[in-house]
Amino acid sequence: MHRSRLGSIGIDCNDLDTGVFFWSATLGMDVADRSERYADLEGDVGGLRIFLQHVPEPKACKTRVHLDIESDDVEAEVNRLVDLGARTREKIHTWWVMEDPSGNEFCVVQPETPGFPERTRTWSTLRHE
Repeated sequence: MHRSRLGSIGIDCNDLDTGVFFWSATLGMDVADRSERYADLEGDVGGLRIFLQHVPEPKACKTRVHLDIESDDVEAEVNRLVDLGARTREKIHTWWVMEDPSGNEFCVVQPETPGFPERTRTWSTLRHE
């Protein structure tokens, strides 16, 4: 008998400094550990470890796994993430497909998982113009 679980999410970045800034601000997490190649973020994301990994090459094709960020105000969250360096790609029904500064796809969606809004963060809706 054995046990397993999803323990980490790694995000490849061809510019680690930009990736660390974007994802730590997006998720409201601090940098716990940093080297030339890796950065660990710390904070509560359901027990998952989030780390960024420097890769030399830019993203070349569609990401096959992506993150969904839930929000009770999708448009305000999209605007906040654009201010942090994300790009919008496409609006589909009620959600947005976006890219982080390294081109990794992620979505901003309405709440889908049980228990929302527990363990959520509150963000200001003021944009920095």
